[in-house]
Order: sequence, then structure tokens, then C-alpha cells
Amino acid sequence: MTTAEQIAALIARARAAQALVDGYTQQQADDLALACAWAIMAPARNRALAERAVRDTGLGNVEDKITKNHRKTLGLVRDLQNAKTVGVIAEHPERGVVDIARPVGVVAAITPSTNPGATPANKIINAVKCRNAVIVAPSPKGQATAALLLEYVHAEFAKIGAPPDLVQVLPAPVTKEATFELMRQADLVVATGSQANVRAAYASGTPAFGVGAGNVASIVDAGADLARAAALIARSKTFDNATSCSSENSVIILAAVYDAMLAELARVGGVLVTADEKKRLQATMWPGGKLAPAVTAQSSVRIAALAGLTRAAFGDSRFLLVEETGAGKGCLFSGEKLSPVLTVYRARDFDHARELVRAIYAFQGAGHSVGYHGSDDVHILDLGLHLPVARVIVNQAHAIATGGSFDNGLPFSLSMGCGTWGRNNFSDNMTYRHYLNITRIAHPIPERVPVLADLFGDYHSRYGR
Repeated sequence: MTTAEQIAALIARARAAQALVDGYTQQQADDLALACAWAIMAPARNRALAERAVRDTGLGNVEDKITKNHRKTLGLVRDLQNAKTVGVIAEHPERGVVDIARPVGVVAAITPSTNPGATPANKIINAVKCRNAVIVAPSPKGQATAALLLEYVHAEFAKIGAPPDLVQVLPAPVTKEATFELMRQADLVVATGSQANVRAAYASGTPAFGVGAGNVASIVDAGADLARAAALIARSKTFDNATSCSSENSVIILAAVYDAMLAELARVGGVLVTADEKKRLQATMWPGGKLAPAVTAQSSVRIAALAGLTRAAFGDSRFLLVEETGAGKGCLFSGEKLSPVLTVYRARDFDHARELVRAIYAFQGAGHSVGYHGSDDVHILDLGLHLPVARVIVNQAHAIATGGSFDNGLPFSLSMGCGTWGRNNFSDNMTYRHYLNITRIAHPIPERVPVLADLFGDYHSRYGR
């Protein structure tokens, strides 16, 4: 059997299952989502998935993955609790329009090795809430974790009488050929992970949502609470060994507080490398100019050891600090590192800090997010008005806040659109709305033809006819 035929068989099973749930009530759709959520949130299952993920991928750490699996899923369930995804979901009498929610069909969910449990679960829950079928295409290293999650999903489906083929996973060994064929045959692709996968999703010929590259920078302004900012940055930078695309890769500190902020970062576990150590670290992290898998999502202690950094301080470090002045291909530390290594820049003033971020994002990370620590509302608004970012995260642990948190209003998600800046077709956090088609019924309403003068009067008065 060819790869295309194998995928066609999976798609056929998914379509049959989706046809069964197409007629589900809202309560039944809600139960599908809750079943999939409990599949990862049940404590014993959560731990098993986290342990499997770390064992198979070698990325991150178990306790943080348990936290991520729980919090991200809990937040998503909260967001979905009263969301309407079946039948009439909105009526607009003044416009004579009625909105009806419809499934998109079979979703191809492309997921990364960095989050082999939480990301598939997030996509599965959103998909079934909207009465779709979903087939997960995990990374090869994450296949066993996704397969275990699937076992738990099917166990919950058995309780509620849902068709198991509604949620499937590509069998091992997962290949690029199979993943691309799945994207080609599905009705919608939602791709999170490498930019190669995102580009393949957009090139598949199937409607697709893909995310941009992460390379988050955060600004520490002169008015920041430095101790709090350092604690938040450290928490974000070290969470799950920086597997998140929302983890800070650079921090731009205003000159007025630069030395004091470095001291605070040292107090929370950051160790500043010397110029010679920086050279050795760069050679270890980018042999041949490409980020080495050996350092990805490892602890700072292990990374320092791999680089031959022998000072005693590295043995107690939580993250490494590297000073930099430029950005681009000649300054590799200005890019995404997927590890607890944080690049620090000294900025003369706020305007210089903003332009340093712009230079970093011209190299990598445009569209994603920027962090800000401080209290100047004018500066905060300035970042939103002028930087190529879809989110400005203020005084929060960036990796935790960007994808939704219980103390901000962003929707919970593990897939962040980066807009046209990041070569994406959306700039939101991906939510259930991206998994729906909307049918609109349009009734006739009293005609409202505008008067030409009402539309053009002011324009003509200022510029003439």
C-alpha cells in the first residue's frame, strides 16, 4: 500500500466518524471536548505523558511538562465552557443575519517534539468541540507520546459512546511523506512547530493555519521593579528548559538600570559568561552555524558542561547570560536558542531599546510578541503601535502569559499566529473559532441607502470635488 493509500484509509475512517458527530448537540460536543481534556489532565495520565515525552524526546523536564499539560488544558476548558459551536451561535436582528456553526471536517494537526502532549491535546480539544475529526501528525520523537494520549482519549470516548476514529494519530514511523500527504488530503491544517512544517502546510494546497518563528525579546525599562522583573524573566526562561517559542531569547535593559538588573538576574540564577566563554558556548551551540540538537531544551548546567565552561558558578546556574550588541547572521546569540541561554543588550534609552528589538526581529521572530517590564504606559503603547508584533506582554512571565494565563485576558493556546510579519495568515492565539465554518442566513431588512453628502461632505469641504 502506498503512503497516499494509507493516509486515504485514515481519512476515510475520520470522515465516517465525523459524519456521526456532525449531528451532535451542543452538550454532546461539550462532552467530546471534556473527554479529551480529562485524557491529559487526569493526574496519573498527565505524569505518564510527561515522563514519556521527556524520555523519548530528551527535551524539557517532567515536572514542568506536568504543569504545562495541566494549566494549558485547564485554561482551554475554561475558555470553551460556554462557547457555542453547534447550530445557531449568534443572531443580529438589526442586520437580519443569523450565524450557524459548522464543522470544517477532518483536521490535520501538525505538532512539535517540544510539546508532544500539551499541543496535540490542545488541538484535539478545539477540533472535537467543533464536531471535527482530527488526525495528529506528531514529530517522530513525539509519536509515542501522542499514541499514549490517543489511548487515553479513546478510553474516555468509550465512556460517552463517541466513535474512536474521531481522533487518530499517524502510526510510527512518522515520515515527512506521510505528514505531507495527510496535509494534502485533510480539510484543514493547523501546524505548530518547525518553519519547514509550517511552510509545507501552506504549500499543501489545503487551507492552513501555521505559526511563525519565536525569538522573543523583552525590554526592561528604567521604571521597572527590577527584582520582580528578574524573577519573572527567570521563571519564563527556565520553564521546561525553554522549550516554548514564547520563552525570552533576549532582554534589552536600559543603561540606567543595566548593572542593577544584571545583579538581579544573577540573584535568581543567571550566570554571565566571559568573552572567551561566549566563544566556546557559541561553537558548541552552533557548530557549522546551525543550532545543535544537543543543547536544545537542556539545562544550563548541561549546556555549560558541553561547552567546557568549568567555573563553579555554572554548576549552580539556572540560565546563562551572554552580552551582545548586534543582531543578524553575524550575531547568532540574537536568534532563537530553545535553551536556557539569555542574550542581554544595553540600550541608551527606550527608543534605542525599541530599535534593538526591531533589529532582532528583522533577523528572526517578527510578528510573535515582545515583553515589557516597567510602568510607562506611553512606552507600552509605543511598542504596540510601532513594533512588528501581535502581542505586547506587560510585567508577566512571557512564556506563561503569551499563550493565555489566569491573570490575563488572552485565550489559552499553544499556537500563536504572527500575522503577515511572521508570514502567517492570522495574528491571534489559535482558538476554537479557527476550527469552525460559519454559515450565515441573510434576511431582508429595511433598505438603508446612504446619502452621498453624508459620506463625502467632510472630504469635499476639505479637499474640494
